[in-house]
Amino acid sequence: MSLGLSDFAARRRELMALLGENAIAILPAARETIRNRDVHYPFRQDSDFQYLTGFGEPDAVAVIAPGRPHGEFVLFVRDKDEKKEIWDGYRAGPEGAVNEYGADDAFPIEDIDDILPGMLEASERVFYTLGNSHEFDDKLIGWLKVLRGQSRTGKHAPSEVQSLEHLLHELRLIKSGSELKVMRQAGELAARAHRRAMAATRPGKFEFEIEAEISHEFNQEGSTHSYTPIVGGGANGCVLHYITNRDELQDGDLVLIDAGCEIECYASDITRTFPVNGKFTGEQREIYELVLASQLAAIEEVRPGNHWNAPHEAVLRVLTQGLVDIGLLDGDVDALIEDGAYQQFYMHRTGHWLGMDVHDVGDYQIENQWRELEPGMVMTVEPGLYIREGSTADPRWWNIAVRIEDDVAVNRNGYEVLSSAAPKTVADIEALVGTGE
Repeated sequence: MSLGLSDFAARRRELMALLGENAIAILPAARETIRNRDVHYPFRQDSDFQYLTGFGEPDAVAVIAPGRPHGEFVLFVRDKDEKKEIWDGYRAGPEGAVNEYGADDAFPIEDIDDILPGMLEASERVFYTLGNSHEFDDKLIGWLKVLRGQSRTGKHAPSEVQSLEHLLHELRLIKSGSELKVMRQAGELAARAHRRAMAATRPGKFEFEIEAEISHEFNQEGSTHSYTPIVGGGANGCVLHYITNRDELQDGDLVLIDAGCEIECYASDITRTFPVNGKFTGEQREIYELVLASQLAAIEEVRPGNHWNAPHEAVLRVLTQGLVDIGLLDGDVDALIEDGAYQQFYMHRTGHWLGMDVHDVGDYQIENQWRELEPGMVMTVEPGLYIREGSTADPRWWNIAVRIEDDVAVNRNGYEVLSSAAPKTVADIEALVGTGE
């Protein structure tokens, strides 16, 4: 693992400095979710909880209380249970929460009603994110009501309840060196999966077969998908969130693959588009080269001091000019951008924050202004063009869908493309497609 106890402890110290004295932050872990009857979905820890604790079990609560004499980092966890561990696997228990995860103190989750209200009573401010767990929302509100109702007996209730997510998500937005190391690994693994998918693709294969190649590469490394992959051949590539992945790939079509993996709860997010038969047609190549040129222009705008929207603005200028040049749009480029004429072919933005969540946390604007990029931020750069059948374009362009997406980290000197190992030049793609067994 690239992240250790010292990384999680450093994050908690950063948060405690923001919380201030006489404050308490409370974070519930994710719960296991039923898929059908007694079958569960694979468990994935809540990102905020994982970020601060590294504790990967369900049904837990983390409490961070700066200056608390008996320990500033407290975990409530499932107790050890030999019978249940026979069926479901190892539990750390309170002792393991202290010895293996660095908690200052830990208790069985069953005791939370007896212990946590007393910790609330010693605090002036509670930091908590409402709405993620309605069950725990009700618990917290109930504890606060009880404390307020006992004021005549000397009980003290916190005077403020503030949102935790703003403070915490700003911390998560800037990645540390350890985090960037993990994200490089995720980018490199996803790039290998995309290369494997290209090599395996040929006419007559089904979209799900290519998805299986990607899954194979991830599973070999003990990783998993960071989101449901898109493998869209032909017209399916024009569906932005196509995940059915069941159709046969046709000779002469393009296939668009949007797939990333997750390592230590950090995501990669890569899209590549290439010809099923390994050779771009003239129209396909023209659209592809236009999207690639816009992406390269956007990546050059990723640097400290530039604002978040600068890459998107670069994409709009290149794409709109290109669409005019090939006859898909007509008019003055500035006016077309102002009017949003490009939106019939390019209807999404150029990227999003990337981290523990694929669409990661962090504000894009501050006081109604696009925020400046800073070292440690990671974003996707993903322009595209989608020319659907029946659109105003000449039919020779129909069902050409191209998106090219890379993961880009801001550093002191500019940027680093974390997914650069995934081929994207026409020459490199045509040399690779269909070469696998």
